[in-house]
Amino acid sequence: MRRIQSLGGWFLAIVLPVLVADQVLKIWIKLSFSIGQQRDLIPGLIELQFIENEGMAFGWALPGMAGKLLLTSFRLVAAVGLGFYLKRLLKDGAHLGLLACISFIWAGAIGNIIDSAVYGALFSRSSWGLIAEFLGEGGGYAPILMGNVVDMFHFTARWPSWWPIDGMRSYEIFPPIWNLADAAISIGVITLLISQRRFFAEPVEKEISESATSSEEGEA
Repeated sequence: MRRIQSLGGWFLAIVLPVLVADQVLKIWIKLSFSIGQQRDLIPGLIELQFIENEGMAFGWALPGMAGKLLLTSFRLVAAVGLGFYLKRLLKDGAHLGLLACISFIWAGAIGNIIDSAVYGALFSRSSWGLIAEFLGEGGGYAPILMGNVVDMFHFTARWPSWWPIDGMRSYEIFPPIWNLADAAISIGVITLLISQRRFFAEPVEKEISESATSSEEGEA
């Protein structure tokens, strides 16, 4: 497998495809569903359910308009920081798995930034029984940087009746509603946590190997 050497290469390989899929799905949901509208994907397991949230992944939020602006600003700073971090990792010859994880996290961060930054200005407000319009006559529902994030995936599977923890029976296994950007962030973070020893060991092993090679050449 040929190693991708540039930031642009990783953007094209992972970030851009995730962004395109995330935004195409969100725009389709926004222009096809009213708030709360549902559609089964796999009955009893997962459905589409359109909601909008003002906060972070899986609907977590900071209160008030100031909290919303702070959160969007934080997302912007984080996305820029992730881009610089990925560039540094490339320069340092980091593990391919680490580069892929950071790329997925970067893609997810940018995907949700797009919603927060511009959806409020581009779409009319979605509500119960009312589907939004793109660039409608009434204008957008919020100023730049104050838009809501579009979420749509909902796991409907419930804990079975034989589950040993009494208080969890019949409740949904994973209630939050999420989107592809959230999934990309989760994939990157979880894989990074599971494989961090392998991902971060490679530069050290490479340095030891190069040092040993240099020593052998010096002795020769």
